[in-house]
Amino acid sequence: MTIDELDARLIALLSAEPRLGVLECSRRLGVARGTVQARLDRLAARGVITGFGPDISTEALGYDVTAFVMMEIRQIAGHDPVADRLALIPEVLEVHTITGGSDLLCRVVARTNADLQRVIDGIVDVQGVLRTSSIIALDTPVPYRVLPLVADVPRRAPREP
Repeated sequence: MTIDELDARLIALLSAEPRLGVLECSRRLGVARGTVQARLDRLAARGVITGFGPDISTEALGYDVTAFVMMEIRQIAGHDPVADRLALIPEVLEVHTITGGSDLLCRVVARTNADLQRVIDGIVDVQGVLRTSSIIALDTPVPYRVLPLVADVPRRAPREP
């Protein structure tokens, strides 16, 4: 699905100020309230906008350590059973299937380096996990973001004749 410049501006506005109402968005964007609502509905229905929840700081919750854990798994039943079990560990924030020497990559958080050992032990206890390798993140100079991509999509969309 392509988005146009108005979609990109709407997404940027709501990313910067997620508590804005539709009426205020329409005022700031200079379009009708119905246009904003229709755009939001369409973007949500097509899966471009996947949520309106608050962004949460894991550090503010006391989880100061971020690590990436790569896993080799027993692939008899595929990735899903292992991923389902990993989802039960609260400190596991994301799980990705990957190519290369490992099968899964997890982003995890822990309170301290010692607590990270507890989290990794919980991962290793998951049935189907054969071995893990972890990397501790020292800093996050570019946090997760999509707004630069959103702003770039209308510019790179193929032009219709």
